[in-house]
Amino acid sequence: MAQTYDAGNIQVLEGLEAVRMRPGMYIGTTSTRGLHHLLWEIVDNAMDEASNGYGDEVRVTLHQDGSASVYDNGRGVPVDEHPQLHISGVEVVYTRLHAGGKFNNENYSYSGGLHGVGASVVNALSKWMTVDVFLDFTHYRMRFTSEADPKTGKVLAGKPDGPLERVGNTRKKGTLVRFLPDDAIFEDVKFNGETVSRRLQELAYLNRGVKIVFTDERVKDPAAREKTFCYEGGILDYVRYLNADKNTLHDEPIFLEGKRDDVVCRAAIQYTDGYTESLFSYVNNIPTGEGGAHETGFKAAFTKAFNDYARKTGALKEKDNNLSGEDFREGLTCVLIAMVKNPQFEGQTKGRLGNSEVRPAVEAIIAQQLADWLENLKNQDVAAQIVQKAIKAAQVREAARKTRDNARKANQLDAAPLVGKLSACRGKKAEDNELFIVEGDSAGGSAKQGRDSRYQAILPLRGKPLNAEKKRLDQVLSNEEFRSLITALGTSIDEGFTLSSLKYHKVIILSDADQDGAHIRAILLTFFFRYMKELVTNGHVYIGMPPLYRVQKGGKTWYAYDDKELAKCTKAAGKGYTLQRYKGLGEMNPEQLWETTMDPAQRKLMQVTIEDAALADRRITILMGDKVEPRRDYITEHADFNKPDNFDQQIPQAE
Repeated sequence: MAQTYDAGNIQVLEGLEAVRMRPGMYIGTTSTRGLHHLLWEIVDNAMDEASNGYGDEVRVTLHQDGSASVYDNGRGVPVDEHPQLHISGVEVVYTRLHAGGKFNNENYSYSGGLHGVGASVVNALSKWMTVDVFLDFTHYRMRFTSEADPKTGKVLAGKPDGPLERVGNTRKKGTLVRFLPDDAIFEDVKFNGETVSRRLQELAYLNRGVKIVFTDERVKDPAAREKTFCYEGGILDYVRYLNADKNTLHDEPIFLEGKRDDVVCRAAIQYTDGYTESLFSYVNNIPTGEGGAHETGFKAAFTKAFNDYARKTGALKEKDNNLSGEDFREGLTCVLIAMVKNPQFEGQTKGRLGNSEVRPAVEAIIAQQLADWLENLKNQDVAAQIVQKAIKAAQVREAARKTRDNARKANQLDAAPLVGKLSACRGKKAEDNELFIVEGDSAGGSAKQGRDSRYQAILPLRGKPLNAEKKRLDQVLSNEEFRSLITALGTSIDEGFTLSSLKYHKVIILSDADQDGAHIRAILLTFFFRYMKELVTNGHVYIGMPPLYRVQKGGKTWYAYDDKELAKCTKAAGKGYTLQRYKGLGEMNPEQLWETTMDPAQRKLMQVTIEDAALADRRITILMGDKVEPRRDYITEHADFNKPDNFDQQIPQAE
């Protein structure tokens, strides 16, 4: 029977109801990442007050009841009546979408929150929220609740319990927001204290002199509940922190700062004796992991300034070619900040700055500031070190290019060496294809027999690849296992990396659930992070999760991936079952490997993400770098040696 379709069929979602109906549109996901997004929205509002000079202190607290609160000593949310809506400014900010003071540049010169949906979205997705405003020696309060209408059963989102209330007198100033995320919306409503602490520390580095106090009331040890972050050196201190476990070439980081056409740019730079580049950029406190206009401007100015200096000092002769940007950035650690009036973000994760006008502004600032730095006599020794390191990097890069060319001529980087090693799939669509990197020939044999050859390819590793953290590019290319992997993926490597040439959109590391397997995963993740970073940032790298146990009784089989699942399986099986503990993938026959680890309908995959690139860089340095002491300290602090599989959880950024 056909239904009529007229204006009566059009559903109008009033106020904040639309947010609860489609939360993913506003916060991306209802997973733990979305939960923390709520907190970041309120924290960003507080930091906007501080970064624009209206306050210098932010306090974030995770409470015992599961709620979170954020206080800033800024100006305080306006409490007077809105001229059109005839309700208080507090009610407007926390109940109206696209309402805020950040759409022009009169209230905030630079802002991380530009859409005006943050505060009201947090209210809509919370069971309750209280807002305390301390303004003009007066304490005001307003409470909001999301609860079901007793008559209709429909949840009324973020409704005020009453009008703005005058609580009393106060000498405080600023705003305190406390909210309890709604467990009807989120999969998990428990905030991760370490995640919150990391982000607040990062914000403290980015905002010189701002005091950020983090309190986690859920921590049992009173001495460990509170942390204070405040860095008078700002991003200079940040670079020192990032390089704490590396061998630096100069003690004092280079600091560049300037303003042009309403764009403010700051950069802190310090070189290490390593071979990789670590550039972390931000726009208005927002991480831009995919770069963009500000990074492009910085790199162009940096390369030109150092090439000009190298020629001026005679390090580069007239017959020599200019060095590349990659040469000058080998071993560089840099934190780059751009403050932009109206930033436009793009890319898969909204992590790339798209404003075309920012590039020439940043380029001009860096060019002028770096020219002044290079002309200063006290900087000549450091500048000469940087140039000499770049010249050596160019020589290594040229040697690596010859290695690649010679290898291709000898069919070592083409398909020939993969015959008998890579079992390719028949499918031609890269977006459907999967490459399993498997530990050892035994597991490789099972995987080859158990796979679906239409879209699944198998590359067995014979022995451990090199630790790319400690090796130059030419050494990495000389390693047979890495050469095979580079060829199989089809993307090339380092500055020649081309994501569009990727032959497999899922690259799955499949290794044993033991220490050797964990080490191989760590080595491969380090390689991807250092030389094929886009592979990770675009979500192409996964870790396969083979089961640890097989429970069998009669014709029934259960697989358990950890001890908790094992308890459930044995309970379901009852008495008289047989138990097998898999020591490695090679113990599984092809059918078992398929149904537990390779079948898309049943397998468990862990996608490798980089939520905090600076943290990932530091952890890889600690775990895979030259210095033993930081690695020992990290393992002592984080590893639980009573749980044999816990080391697995400490692999950098396998989240």
